[in-house]
Amino acid sequence: MSRNEGWSIPPIIRPRPEAWAFDLDRALQAVLELRAEIPADAFTANILGTEREGSAVLLEGGRHALTIGYLITEAERVWLTSAEGRVVEAHPLGYDFVTGFGLLLLLGRLPVPGLPLGSAEPLRPGDPVIVAACGGRDAAVQARLIGKREFAGYWEYVLDEALFTAPAHPHWGGTACIGPDGRLAGIGSLLIEAEAGPKETAAANMVVPIDLFVPIRDELARTGRVDRPPRPWLGLYVVEAGDRLVVTGVAPGGPADRAGIERGDLVVAVAGRAVVDLADLWRQVWALGEAGVPVPLVTVRDGRRIDRTLRSIDRASLLRRPRLH
Repeated sequence: MSRNEGWSIPPIIRPRPEAWAFDLDRALQAVLELRAEIPADAFTANILGTEREGSAVLLEGGRHALTIGYLITEAERVWLTSAEGRVVEAHPLGYDFVTGFGLLLLLGRLPVPGLPLGSAEPLRPGDPVIVAACGGRDAAVQARLIGKREFAGYWEYVLDEALFTAPAHPHWGGTACIGPDGRLAGIGSLLIEAEAGPKETAAANMVVPIDLFVPIRDELARTGRVDRPPRPWLGLYVVEAGDRLVVTGVAPGGPADRAGIERGDLVVAVAGRAVVDLADLWRQVWALGEAGVPVPLVTVRDGRRIDRTLRSIDRASLLRRPRLH
C-alpha cells in the first residue's frame, strides 16, 4: 500500500512482475517517501515552500539516498519513510546545481535493500522503464522512454541529454527511473508536455540520467559539493515563447533584480551575441567565466532596447548550508 494515502496508480499502468527479468517488488522497496522541513527565512522558502514532499532512492550499502535537489535545498530536517512505514532521519549532504541531484546521508538504518546504479546510456526511445514513488506497485508506473534530448530549465539549468518518459508519474519529484536490468537509470525531476512523435505531445516526466551522478558520487558524499568552478548565476527566470525569450520573474535581491530587469522583458543578447534559445542563453552566460564575472545583457522592454551589465554571483552563497544535528 502506498505511503501517500489517498492516491494510487491506476492498475492498468502499474508494472507487472512477470514482465520484468528482475525481482520487481525487491527493487521497489528501495524507493522511499521523503519529507523535508525548510526554515521560513530560507532563500528558497518562498519559491519552493517550507514543507516539501517527494521521493528518494536508497542506494546500495544503505547509507545514502539519492533524490532531486530542489526537495532538500536548505532543508533543516529530512525524514525518509519506507513502504512498510519505517522512518529514519537523514542529513542533506549536498545539492549539485549542474546535474540537479541531491544526496542524503541516512542517520539510521532501514531494513530494505538498496538499488544498484545502472546507466541510461543503453536505453533507446521505446524501451520500457519503471517510474516509481514509495509504495510498491501501487505507486509505480510502467512507462516507456519517449525521448533522449537536451533540456533547458527556466531557472538557469541545462542538461545535454535528459530522459523523457510516459505515461507521466503524478508525483514525480525524486522518483526512481528503473531500467530493464533492474538498476537505477535516473531520478525524476519534472512533469512536462513533451514530444512523443511527429506532431504529437504527451504528459511526461523529465528524468535526470544516473550517468551524471556516477562521476560525482564520492565527492558529493565526502564534501557535500563538487570541486568545479561555480557557474555565474543571475537570478533570472526565463521561458521560450515562440522564438522569444521572455522573463517570467527574478530572484529577489539577485543580480537580475538589482539590475532592474522586470517580468515581461525580452532577453535578446549576451555580451553582444544574439541568443537563439534558452539553452543558448545559459551556455553563453556560463561561457563568460565563473561566478562573479560581469554579464553584459541586452533586453527589450516595450520595444526599447536596454543594455545592462549584471554582476553574477555563486547561487550557493545565498543558501543555508545543511547542519548535522
